[in-house]
Amino acid sequence: MSGESGAVAGRLVVVGTPIGNLGDLSQRAVDALAGASVVACEDTRRTGRLLAHVGVEASLLRLDANVERVRTPELIGLIAAGEIVALVSDAGMPALSDPGSFLIRAVRAGGFAVEVVPGPFAGAVAFVASGLGDESGRFVFEGFLPRRGRHRADRLRAVAGSDCAAVLYESPQRIAATVADLLDVCGPDRRVALCRELTKLHEEVWVGSLAAAGEHLQGNRIRGEFVLVVDVADAPEPVADQEIRERITAELAAGASRRDAARTVADRLGVPVNRVKRLVDP
Repeated sequence: MSGESGAVAGRLVVVGTPIGNLGDLSQRAVDALAGASVVACEDTRRTGRLLAHVGVEASLLRLDANVERVRTPELIGLIAAGEIVALVSDAGMPALSDPGSFLIRAVRAGGFAVEVVPGPFAGAVAFVASGLGDESGRFVFEGFLPRRGRHRADRLRAVAGSDCAAVLYESPQRIAATVADLLDVCGPDRRVALCRELTKLHEEVWVGSLAAAGEHLQGNRIRGEFVLVVDVADAPEPVADQEIRERITAELAAGASRRDAARTVADRLGVPVNRVKRLVDP
């Protein structure tokens, strides 16, 4: 539905859609979709079924990861002409491990308004359902990890060393490999939640150790996209001064200088080097 000339300023409306249960589509989201000139979406068939469910007729334009950059100028042109463009993904919030961030940046760079209609976010649903993390409610959203190479290794180490819970997405084809990689970097006792079919009839939230998670996957038919919540590592036990002194004595006996001994002990025990130096030269 086009706005009357001069009546409505062109803008982009980012609309969150249900991650499974269609009852989660808000009335505000329905109104935003009904009022748009064009609905840009990942899959026109899937979005078409959603719109039919709520009785909305709209012009659909495919905007998946393969064509987002190519079709963004067309959508900017519509917005510049005063039209309202709605942006949706197949499920959840656009631009969160889904297409949309390039278009949003381009719209803002062009000086046009971006309105967001909040909707379900699978990462937050899984985090809350898992009961992991701490009272702060903090978590880091990692989305999909790189599939291979140094970038994957770096991200896995970041998850292992994070001071808050981490939320990841994974496909059913790669979930077992990702759990195995997390086991290598986090250790067998780190707790993890494997969440699938969230908000749907067969929702499953499994919580246990990473060692048990691998066994759980082996014994079950793997279907549906996964959200993983990796718990924060337990705080390390404090290092006593006596242990630091003993390590220093051993390094000095091996021929290390006082400076090198202090740095080596600090690195190995994970304590500030200034604390070690104070014990080297009391």
